[in-house]
Amino acid sequence: MGYPDKVLAADEQVVLHRHPHWKRLIWPVLVLLAASAVAAFVAGYVNQLAWDPTATMVVQLVIAAIWLVIIGWLTLWPFLSWWTTHFVITDRRVMFRRGLLTRAGIDIPLARINSVEFQHGLVDRMLRTGTLIIESASQDPLEFYDVPRVEQVHSLLYHEVFDTLGSEESPR
Repeated sequence: MGYPDKVLAADEQVVLHRHPHWKRLIWPVLVLLAASAVAAFVAGYVNQLAWDPTATMVVQLVIAAIWLVIIGWLTLWPFLSWWTTHFVITDRRVMFRRGLLTRAGIDIPLARINSVEFQHGLVDRMLRTGTLIIESASQDPLEFYDVPRVEQVHSLLYHEVFDTLGSEESPR
């Protein structure tokens, strides 16, 4: 899925578009599996009991409602949050957008970037992810967590910044 063209300038090109690393979805998937297993077990147990059919149906509906709330809150919401978080590098700027109901974002012109760093620990190195740190001329360093292939993004961003230095957009 490409980044929406409506936020780009007339001749601006997307160089890289990433969502956060899939590791952010591990916990929601585990919650989905565990909640489904527990709900199925409890529903099966309730079916075994010699209750009135109406009482059994009410308990089954309560189990389903609790399951839906848990799945919506701990699985669906994190997935939608992941899906609506964008890290985009264009030939002019770095954009970060996040949020489902309320949106937030920041744009950093490439010409204003002073330094680009990355950090990742052992687990992040195995998963090929990490934190990208961008320091611009007018702000404190910004940290972008769980950037997939952070070393590749770091290198790409460095080259984009270096290429921008000689353009008319550069204030230097």
